[in-house]
Amino acid sequence: MFGTTKGTSVAVFCVAVAVGILGCNVEGRRSTSPGVSTTDSARPVRADQGIDMSTAEEQEVDLVEALVSHRRQYLRTLRRLHDYYHSHGYTTKQQWTAFELQGMNRVQKFRYLLDAEVASDDLRPEDQIDEADALYESGLELMRRGGHGVLGIYRQDRMIEAADLFRELIERYPSSDKIDDAAFYCGEIHKDYLPDQELIAVKWYERAYTWDPQTPHPARFQAAVIYDYRLHNRDRALELYQAVVKHEPGNKSNVRFATRRIRGLTGAGRTLATP
Repeated sequence: MFGTTKGTSVAVFCVAVAVGILGCNVEGRRSTSPGVSTTDSARPVRADQGIDMSTAEEQEVDLVEALVSHRRQYLRTLRRLHDYYHSHGYTTKQQWTAFELQGMNRVQKFRYLLDAEVASDDLRPEDQIDEADALYESGLELMRRGGHGVLGIYRQDRMIEAADLFRELIERYPSSDKIDDAAFYCGEIHKDYLPDQELIAVKWYERAYTWDPQTPHPARFQAAVIYDYRLHNRDRALELYQAVVKHEPGNKSNVRFATRRIRGLTGAGRTLATP
């Protein structure tokens, strides 16, 4: 009985200390979104605060480059550890590293600088490449297994894996005739299945029709709707709706919607339709 009381007292003391430490750590913070907190020093810097924004941008680039470098080193080391356990017959620890690697493959890894999130706009889909075709089909299969096209039901981890395959296709086979298709589906994933990533989504849609102006996908229309309703950039949306009418006439429903929005955005009433 005495031992139980003593153990309880020690546990209560440890909890109290932990709460005190956590209280110091979170004091002055405010939650901005689930899992994200900011302090005064971490709030966005504005140009009117007398801060040299060019210096701030250089600091961001340095931090992002360091992050990407450390991330690659971490993954390389984890793979080496996995191979070490495998070669030495440490089955349990090999399974641990395999599980951790699998988890990393399902976590979206941002590049943070918007221009680095998408490939260069000067690529051209010219060559039929079997390996690229296989990656493309694997990406589509992952999307299907993840619930693409099923209203309200999807696996986010599958979508992240699919986006990684599409990006791998573009990076490894930049002349493949599937790069515009892969870019379009990257846009679809970032728009529909990953939160707060409209800026990345429109970049991928723009790459799809820039790389192949005759792409069979409604990339201009999807980008227009995002600019219109999510980013509230109506001037850019208007440009793209006009491009839909000109370059994507095959999808009659999209053309009708684009035509209505053109009238709404250029008319006195500025009518807002529902996409």
